[in-house]
Amino acid sequence: MTPSDAAPTPGAPSGPGTPVQPGTATGRDLHGRLPHTLSPEEIRAINSPSRALHGHRSYRWNGWDFDLPPGVFHPSETSRLVHTRLLDGTLPVAGLRYAAMGVGVGVEAVVAGVRGARVVYALDVHPESVRTTALHYERIVGADGPPLVPVVADVWEGFPDGVQVDVVTFNPPAVEVPLSDDPEIVRNVCVGRDIAARFFDQLVSRNLLALGAVVYLVVSNTAALRDIVAFALDAGFDAEVVHVKDWPGDNAQTYLFALRHESRG
Repeated sequence: MTPSDAAPTPGAPSGPGTPVQPGTATGRDLHGRLPHTLSPEEIRAINSPSRALHGHRSYRWNGWDFDLPPGVFHPSETSRLVHTRLLDGTLPVAGLRYAAMGVGVGVEAVVAGVRGARVVYALDVHPESVRTTALHYERIVGADGPPLVPVVADVWEGFPDGVQVDVVTFNPPAVEVPLSDDPEIVRNVCVGRDIAARFFDQLVSRNLLALGAVVYLVVSNTAALRDIVAFALDAGFDAEVVHVKDWPGDNAQTYLFALRHESRG
């Protein structure tokens, strides 16, 4: 998430404005109505990374208990937007090949297993996160659930060749304002917009999406929101808003987008 477009061109809207509601715009029209990135001061005030990730922690959600070894990301409120909508079926996965990009502690993988995905791919650049996800999946979903394929990968580098998926979720660590010099915090929060560009480029160049596939992307205006959506559009995706969340007490807006590629529609 970045301050790069925090200073809009003259005449452009300068604040977050009214959120773009689901069903009101798509594609380039949607892009032009998205809020500009918040100022560095606002971004730092909203994000308070904790060094607690260097120790063992626990997390409980939907009656499930998750153990978080050192370095494994604790789910945020933004993460729970995805988890909740997977669980309630807003993001359908039943009978579909699902890939959780940046899986962290594995909540979305577990939800997809419980919801009856055909197969679940759990991807993360952090080996301990992938290992932890597999343990949680085995314990909560069990052997009778759909198969889990754990993949240690830098975005899609490392994903099996020749495999296609029907559903992808991604909450990229796209902050670009420096929040810490701790490499674990940087990996979990502050990689920047480039990770989104590589995500879309590799999806298309490797032909990883099946016909009718949907990519669900979560990004807020603490990131280069407009630039990230532009990366998707330039890569041949159309974009629509599934859900938008305002956060009390600040100007942050978090968007959940559904992206469909023109060649896979």
